[in-house]
Amino acid sequence: MPDVLALYRRAGAVPVVGTRLFDLAFSQMAPYFATIRPRFTRIEPHRAEVVIRKRRRVTNHLGTVHAIALCNGLEAAMGALAEATIPAGRRWIPKGMEVSYLAKAVGDVTCIAQTDAAQWTSGDPDLPVRVRGQLADGTVVIEGTIRLWVTDKP
Repeated sequence: MPDVLALYRRAGAVPVVGTRLFDLAFSQMAPYFATIRPRFTRIEPHRAEVVIRKRRRVTNHLGTVHAIALCNGLEAAMGALAEATIPAGRRWIPKGMEVSYLAKAVGDVTCIAQTDAAQWTSGDPDLPVRVRGQLADGTVVIEGTIRLWVTDKP
C-alpha cells in the first residue's frame, strides 16, 4: 500500500491538478469510491475529510444525496485516516459500520472520520472510527461508527 499521507502532501504541492490526481488515484484503490468522485480536503493522522458533491449521479428519488453514497464517502474518509494513522507493522480491515441518517442531504456533504491517538496504541484490535457527514451550514446528515480490526502484519 502506498504511503497515502505522503502522496496527499506531495499532490497538495501542485494546486488543483495535484489534488485532483490524488483523488482519482485514491478512487482506484477501491473502485466503488469512483462513483462518488471524492474530493479530499484534509488527510492527517487521526482525521480525514472528503467532500461528496451533490450531483445527479449520487441522488435518490427525493433529490437528496443517496444514503449509500454517503456511506461510501464515510468509508473513503475512514480509509484515508487509517492509512495516515496506522503504526508501522500493523494492518487494518473494516469489520462493520453503524450509521444513523439524521437529516436530508440537500447539498454537498463533507464526510469526516476521526480517532484519538490512544485508540491506535491500546492493544485492542477492535478500533471504532467516529464518522459523520455534514452540510456546509454544519447540519449533520449522517453519523456513526466504522469498526476496524487492527492486527500485526504477519
